[in-house]
Amino acid sequence: MPNHKKLFLIIGAPGSGKTTDANLIAEKHAQNIIHYSTGDMLREEVGSGSELGQTIESYISKGTLVPLDIIIDTIISAIKHSPKNIVLIDGYPRSVEQMKALDKILQTEDEINLVSVIEVRVSEKVAKERILGRAAEAEVVRSDDSIEVFYDRMKIYTDPLAEIQKFYTDNELLQVIDGERTLEVIVDDMDTFVQSKISE
Repeated sequence: MPNHKKLFLIIGAPGSGKTTDANLIAEKHAQNIIHYSTGDMLREEVGSGSELGQTIESYISKGTLVPLDIIIDTIISAIKHSPKNIVLIDGYPRSVEQMKALDKILQTEDEINLVSVIEVRVSEKVAKERILGRAAEAEVVRSDDSIEVFYDRMKIYTDPLAEIQKFYTDNELLQVIDGERTLEVIVDDMDTFVQSKISE
């Protein structure tokens, strides 16, 4: 089937570098790999002017959260219409509900094969140093804000993590990559893994 898409989900704490990693791999293999974040996909759908895009825009313009079923529809639509056959998506799933909703849809989708879920793992200490280091480089920063925001984001990530890890481990889909090394080594490691799965 020429339209068959291979999907890799990339999860990681704030500061894990998952978006940068995925971007670099997609750039290196621009002929057959594309990278999206959920935000990119929502914006792309809005930009397409589709009915789904208009629905998304109505939520975003009101400042309300886009409902889960719409996010799922957007992800599936983006994967199916993707110009490349290998799709990397970072920052999804962020909750057990998101994971289960995607899993349910993927079970009925013949065109999309979830190959692996890659977790870029960093300790909270490293994540915090990276995020606060990045914030310190900004011109105006209130340290109390950034630390509070960091812990809020970290909690949102870690609360459902054990259940997400267990689900994908039980399904033999989870691949953990040590995200505390240099960028080049992490990207090489992830790239080697992705290539090994594509060629299977």
